Parts: sequence; structure tokens; C-alpha cells
Amino acid sequence: MDVNGAGDLTENLPHRLIEGDAFDALDLIDDNSCRLIITSPPYNIGKEYERDQKRSLNEYLEWLRPIVSKITDKVTDDGHVCWQVGNYVNNGEVFPLDYYFYEMFTSAGFKLRNRIIWHFNFGLHAMKRFSGRYETMLWFTRSDDYFFQLEPVLVPQIYPGKRHSRSKGAKAGTPSGNPKGKNPSDFWTFSPSEAFVDSPIWELPNVKANHPEKTIHPCPFPSELVERCILALTETGDNVLDPFVGTGTSVIAADKHKRIGIGIDQSAAYVDLAKERLENHKSGRLFTRPMGRPVRRPKEGEGVATVPAEWLTEAAE
Repeated sequence: MDVNGAGDLTENLPHRLIEGDAFDALDLIDDNSCRLIITSPPYNIGKEYERDQKRSLNEYLEWLRPIVSKITDKVTDDGHVCWQVGNYVNNGEVFPLDYYFYEMFTSAGFKLRNRIIWHFNFGLHAMKRFSGRYETMLWFTRSDDYFFQLEPVLVPQIYPGKRHSRSKGAKAGTPSGNPKGKNPSDFWTFSPSEAFVDSPIWELPNVKANHPEKTIHPCPFPSELVERCILALTETGDNVLDPFVGTGTSVIAADKHKRIGIGIDQSAAYVDLAKERLENHKSGRLFTRPMGRPVRRPKEGEGVATVPAEWLTEAAE
């Protein structure tokens, strides 16, 4: 096993970036030491960053099962696991990976608190089924007595002028909402005018070519997805572990909010880039998408919002 600790890359927080196989490198992490484990494991889709050729579904799950078992040992008694995955697709048949990981974590005694849908507008186009435009984040806790703080992740009220009805007695006519913001439940959106209040969807753009967080990694998740979990599920100084850290997004997100980031990846190139990105973040040279920025919608008249002339010609024929 080739393991290299990055050490104290930041001025005050002892972040760690470890090169090595997740199963082996997890032995370097103390049990019961991480308030939050958040990761997006390889999806078994045959990408270059996955060490082997695409495995069968059973082989893929059996590869991750012992890693999941070790991960659960690292969580504090009041801590969390946020496990973000997509689908396994074989010959056009879709297997929702969160279904299988639900069984793994609940078998270890963890309890599912939310199944969050992360929606994005761009991705691969399918020809014989509807194109996939979402992935899931499973949020588990070790126990019923878990840490959670709502205020840092409150979202603006959609109807701030709404008032209590007459049936509320003494409260009738008074504002019914919280002036600090609305509990987002499991639906977070960044375009309030287009919000669907009861939908369990978090709408964040995926990291594509023109995204400020784009790196050589083919499937990174956006910093904001990590940051919101960090703010709600941890406190200043807590350990945040990502056993498949890629190019360091989780460690950088931890640093932004004064948590200690620990990242593991088997790719030396990714670990080196993660170190570089963390150093650039500390010096103010790393660009990330600001939290809370609405997903951009093209305006009428923009080129990307204009029907191509070729389509109009084809429709007329």
C-alpha cells in the first residue's frame, strides 16, 4: 500500500490527504473519530479513474461491502454518513445503487434520515429510455441521538407574507413563517420562483466543462452539495472524512467552514491535484461556485435559448 499523508497544508487545520486504497488506508483513521463521512464512490461505469475494468454488479457491491463496514466504525456515536450515488446500467437496464447501499448501512445498524434527490440539467443522452438527470444522497445516522443544526441551512421563505388563519386563535393574522428562513426539509432549490415546495429535490448544477470547479476528474460532485451537509451535520473543528476524495472537494469544503478534512484516494495524480487545489483555496486562487447562487436560466434572445434555423427548416418540410 502506498500511503502519503499530506499533513498540515493549511495554517491552522491539520487536514490529511492520503494516497492509497480506501480499504487499507481507513486503518489510519481512528475509530469513532469522524462526525461526518461524506463521499461519492466510483459508480462502476468503466471510467478511467476506476482501477479495474467494469465489474459485474455483484462484484462491484462485494468490493465496496468491506469498505462500508470499515467506514461505519469511523463514525462518532452522534455522527453521520452521506453516501451519494447514481445508477448502475447494464444493457439498458437500470439498477438504483442506493437500494443496495441502504441494505449495507442498515445492516450495520445505521438509520436512514433522508433520501435526497440531486437534480441537474445536463448529462448523457439516452436513446431507448428517458435521460437520467438525478442522483441520490443517502443520509444515515449511527443512532437516534444525532447532531443536527437547522439554522445554518435555512432557505428564504417562499411566501414571507403568509399569515395564520382564524382557526389559530390568538395567532390569527400573525406571520406564520420563521423570519430567519424556512426549513428546507429534503427539498432545496436555488430558484425560489420555481420551487416545488413538497418535492425532495436539491437542484444544483453538475460539474461540467464550464463549471468553475471542473478538474481532470470525470465525475466530481459540486462543493455546495458537501458544504450544506457539513453545515447541518457538524460543528467547528469536527472531522469530515471522504474515503474517495478525488481532487479534494470535500476537504476544501471542510476548510471553508473550519472543519478538519480527511481524504483518501488511490490515484496519486488526484491526491497531488487535491493538495494543489487546497493550497490554492487557502491563498484565494481557487474558484468555486458560491453557495445559494440560483441555477442560471437562459434569457429570451440568447443564442442557446433560440430555436436553430435548421430545426425550423426541417419542421416546414
